[in-house]
Amino acid sequence: MPSTAPLTNGFLTNAASAQDVKSLKATNAQIKGWREELDDDDYAVLALRNLIFDICHQNSGGHGGSAIGMAAIGVALYKYVMRYNPSSPDWFDRDRFVLSNGHAAMFLYALNHLTGFDNWTMDEIKGYGSAKTDGYKTICHAHPEIEIPGVEVTTGPLGQGIANAVGLAIASKNIAARYNRPGYDVSQSRIYAVSGDGCLMEGVALEAISLAGSLELDNLVLIYDNNQVTCDGPLDWINTEDVNAKMRASNWHVLEVADGNYDVQAIVSALNYAKVLKGKPVFINVRTVIGLGTQVAGTYKAHHGVFDKESVEISKRLAGQDPSVTHVVPANSLAYFRERKSHGESLEASWDSLLVKYGSDHPELAADFSRTRKGENGTEWLDILKEIDSTQFKGKATRDANGVLVEKIWKTYPALCGGGADLVNSNKVSYSETDVFHPTVSYAGRYIRYGIREHAMAAISNGLAAYNPGTFLPITATFFLFYLYAAPGVRMGALSHLPVIHIATHDSFAEGQNGPTHQPVEVDSLYRAMPNLTYIRPADGEEVIGAWMLAMSKRDGPSLLSLGRDPVGHVPSTNRYNVAKGAYVVIDVPDHKLTLASAGTNLHYAVAASESLTKSGVPTRVVSVPSFEHFDKQDAEYRNSVFPLDGTPIVSVEEYVATTWARYVTASAGMTTFGYSASNPSNYDRFGLDSKGIERRVREYLKDLNGINARLAGWRQI
Repeated sequence: MPSTAPLTNGFLTNAASAQDVKSLKATNAQIKGWREELDDDDYAVLALRNLIFDICHQNSGGHGGSAIGMAAIGVALYKYVMRYNPSSPDWFDRDRFVLSNGHAAMFLYALNHLTGFDNWTMDEIKGYGSAKTDGYKTICHAHPEIEIPGVEVTTGPLGQGIANAVGLAIASKNIAARYNRPGYDVSQSRIYAVSGDGCLMEGVALEAISLAGSLELDNLVLIYDNNQVTCDGPLDWINTEDVNAKMRASNWHVLEVADGNYDVQAIVSALNYAKVLKGKPVFINVRTVIGLGTQVAGTYKAHHGVFDKESVEISKRLAGQDPSVTHVVPANSLAYFRERKSHGESLEASWDSLLVKYGSDHPELAADFSRTRKGENGTEWLDILKEIDSTQFKGKATRDANGVLVEKIWKTYPALCGGGADLVNSNKVSYSETDVFHPTVSYAGRYIRYGIREHAMAAISNGLAAYNPGTFLPITATFFLFYLYAAPGVRMGALSHLPVIHIATHDSFAEGQNGPTHQPVEVDSLYRAMPNLTYIRPADGEEVIGAWMLAMSKRDGPSLLSLGRDPVGHVPSTNRYNVAKGAYVVIDVPDHKLTLASAGTNLHYAVAASESLTKSGVPTRVVSVPSFEHFDKQDAEYRNSVFPLDGTPIVSVEEYVATTWARYVTASAGMTTFGYSASNPSNYDRFGLDSKGIERRVREYLKDLNGINARLAGWRQI
C-alpha cells in the first residue's frame, strides 16, 4: 500500500514553516475528495495533473480536461497494473495500452515521461501544441501516432482505438494459443483501452465491442472514463442509455468504480479483479470529473483550452510545488513513477530467461515462435505466385482467380490471417472450419468471422497488424461498395503505415441485379486518392497474380484489390510482372492514332473496341492500368512511352466516374450517374461501355477534335 506523509513531496516543504504546513493541510480538507494526509498515490496523481496543467498552458491550449480527470486511472495502470518496459518500448510480451479518446493525448505523453521512456523528454513534452514553425518537430502530436515508441496505435477519430484494441486482443489470444505450454506462458500480454463517452457512441466501437463479446476476449479491458460530458454539453442531452446493461448484453463483464478522481487503489482493485475474470472481456465504468479541481470542472468548457490560474495554483500548492515553477516534477513523485523503469527491465529479463528454458524443452516450437516474432514468413508464397499457370483462370472472374491464390498463399504464409464481413462465399475466400478463431473452435485459428461489421473489420485488422511488425498480415473481404463503410478504418491503416490486404469484389455495375445500391461508381476515386493506400484493379487472372505480388511485398501500408464478379473476356499480353509498372501496353500498333486505357472488368471491352477501330482505319493501342500509384513511380521516359505527350488522343474507359484519369488521358468514357438494376451485359450496353458503346463514343470524340492536338484541347468527359 502507498505510504502517507504530510507534504514531503516537493519544493515548498523544505522551506515551509509550521504555519505553512497547517495551512496546506487545511487546504487538503477544504478541497472535496482529498484526505487530510496525502499518500504517495495522491502525490503521484497531483504530479500527473500538474504536469498536464503545464502542458495545457505552455502553448495556450490542448485537450486537458479528460486527461486531468483520468489521472488516477493513469497512476493505477502505469504504477500498479500494466506489464511494460519503458527502456524497451517494443518488448514483445508487454501489455498494450490504447488511448481511444486520442484527443487526451497529453495523458499518455505525461505518463510516458514520468515512467521513463527515453524519448519522452521534458523538452519533447514542451513541444505539445507548438505552432511548429521554422521546421521545428516534436513527438508530442495533437493525437497519438504509432510511429513514436510508447504509442501502440494512432488514435483520434473516436471509436477507432476500441476496435484497434480488439485487434490487439485477438493477436495476443492467438499467440498464446499457438505457443504457450504448461509452465511456459511466453505470451501473457493483456490489452487495456481507455474510452470516453464519445467512443462508446461511435458505430465502429459498437461493432468491435459486439465482436469482442462474441469472441470472449477475456484478455481485453475497456476502461470507461465516465465524466458525463461531451464537447457540446452534458451527456444526457444526447444519450441516456444504460451503458452497463448494454455492455452486459454484449457479453462483457462489467465492473464499477464510484470514485475515479482520487481513489487509485479502488481502480487498482478493479483492474486486478479483471485479470481473474474469464470468458468475457471486461468493461470498467469509472466515474470521473472532467477538468477536476478547476472552475470549469464537470462542464463542456473543460474539454479543451487553458484552465484558471487560481485552480492550478491550488493544485500545485497541494502537491507541495511552487506555483510559479512549471515543467518540474517533484522528486519523490518522479521516483515513484521511475521505479517502473527498473521494474520493466526486470520483467523483460525474466521473460528472456523463460524463453531460454522454453527453447530447451520445446525447441521446434521456440524456433517457430522466434520466426513469428521476427516476422519471418519464408518465400514459398512468392514461388507460388511466380510459378502458377494463369491459363487456368482463362474466362474466369478475377474474384475466382483471387480465391485460388488466397487459398494457396494461406497455407504457406503463417502470418496471413483475417476474414470477411459475412460475404466470403461471394468473395470466393475459402477457409477450413478447424482454422476459425473462436472459443468454440480454437484461439489458434487464423480465420476470423467478422459478421456484418465492415468498419470494425478494417479497424480491428489495423490492431492485428500493429501488434508486432510482420507477425500478422491481416486480410479483409467484402463487396467494394461496402468499403465505404470500412473507409475510415482503411484510412487509419494507410495513415499508420500498417500492412493489411483488403479484398473488394463486385467492383462495378457488372455486379448486376442488386442494383445501384451495390454498384460502386465513385468508390475508386476515394481509394485512388488515398495516400499510402495501394489500389490495384487487375483485368484478369494473370494480373491478379501480379497484384498479390505487390500486396504481399508491401510492408508500410495497406493494399486494396478491386475485383470483378463475372467472367472477363480475352485481354492479350497481360503480365504479372508488368503490374508493378502500374500501366503497360497490351496492344501496340504502328502509327497509332488513338490509345484506349482501361482497367479491371472494362479492359476486355476496350480491347474489342480497339480491334474494331483498327480494322476500320483508326489504329488503336490499348493500355492496361492496374495501379495509378505504381505508374506514377516510373521514370518520365517510361510514363511518356505509355501515354505519349504528342497530342494523339488518349481515352480512358472505365465503369466509374472519371475523377482520377485526367492526369494521363485527354478524354474519359465513364459514368456520370449511378448504376442500374440489370444484368452485366445489359448495363455495359445501357451505359455505353461495351465495345460498341466505346467505339461510338470515341468516334464522336475524334470527329469533334477534327485532327487538332488533343492535349491542347484539354481533358473532357465523352
